[in-house]
Amino acid sequence: MRPIHKSNKLAEVCYEIRGPVPEKARQMEEEGHKITKLNIGNLAVFGFDPPDEIVHDMMVNLPNAAGYTDSKGMFAPRKAVMHYTQGKNIRGVTIDDIYLGNGASELIVMAMNALLNTGDEVLVPAPDYPLWTAAVSLSGGTPVHYICDEQQDWYPDLADIRSKITSNTRAIVIINPNNPTGALYPVELLREIIEIARQNQLIVYADEIYDKVLYDEAQHVSIASLADDVLCVTFNGLSKNYRSCGYRSGWMVVSGEKSHAKDYIEGLNMLASMRLCANAPGQFAIQTALGGYQSIKDLVGPGGRLLKQRDLAYQLLTDIPGITCVKPKAALYMFPRLDPKIYPIVDDQQFAYELLAETKVLIVQGSGFNWINHDHFRVVFLPNTDDMTEAFGRIARFMEGYRKRHSLGY
Repeated sequence: MRPIHKSNKLAEVCYEIRGPVPEKARQMEEEGHKITKLNIGNLAVFGFDPPDEIVHDMMVNLPNAAGYTDSKGMFAPRKAVMHYTQGKNIRGVTIDDIYLGNGASELIVMAMNALLNTGDEVLVPAPDYPLWTAAVSLSGGTPVHYICDEQQDWYPDLADIRSKITSNTRAIVIINPNNPTGALYPVELLREIIEIARQNQLIVYADEIYDKVLYDEAQHVSIASLADDVLCVTFNGLSKNYRSCGYRSGWMVVSGEKSHAKDYIEGLNMLASMRLCANAPGQFAIQTALGGYQSIKDLVGPGGRLLKQRDLAYQLLTDIPGITCVKPKAALYMFPRLDPKIYPIVDDQQFAYELLAETKVLIVQGSGFNWINHDHFRVVFLPNTDDMTEAFGRIARFMEGYRKRHSLGY
């Protein structure tokens, strides 16, 4: 029979967080191996439960959740998001500027689909959360990666951004707090990015899904709060701040200068209508979450579980010879560097395969985040301290063996 091939639109699309190495891990699990999964920020499997009041309100409202909602979402949760944006000092947002989605991921793809034509370019950070690169490519656009500088706390390299703007550049993506590096951008840097967008008439897409997962009393500033004359589209949701990944409850906020973007907004409305609506049970969680007790502060503050685990993971990783890491100020991840002189890795996916096979620990190779070299990987610091100590100990022993093999010329 004639083979059935996937669409050519998928040629440049990859999502290594759930790619070939995790597939190998799944096969190993089926064979009876226990895999420690440090590859994905799925909080529930590590014992991080959503707030009880969110679960309760979803259960109570489930009988009212069987019908379609407005294509942009129910009024009450959108009103709660509007109040949230006001608290973030994002001005001029109305109910009509807010779209609820099946997680922020669906809305990111929607935002790219509504914007891009073949040949359009979008500036995306490297390293990035790979959904952004995939969404641009799948929408017919071209992702152009600007460098985030590890020597400068993983901040975006402004000169590199400027050098990569062309007549085809439509937008710039900012992931802040950042996944995979854990960087948190200062307001001065955000103002510089806004000025670049202003001068070049770019849309700013701001992925702020980790805006409450902050350590060491750090403060997050929404880039959309810094300008009223630049079109900004901000993404957020319940997955991380409220440990509700599976509820698939996110939102997108259009703010700033919208008068010249009426046609684009019409496209967003069309796509929102085509998917009918976001899941209704997840919408019922939003108002309760945003208006309730912010228990994430207990996890990231002094004595909090996430803070303790971040500090332990940083210590365990940087104690391994040849591994350095910028200590994350936010989010759930570390993006450590392997000294190429000690770990001469040619294919970091193969490296991740070998690590998995020998240690039963699953990581994501740095190239899976569109990083330019094969010298990084990403881990989550979500396991409890005992499990994390065990897992990182296995990684350390693997690295010791790797160093010995290299020193012997194998």
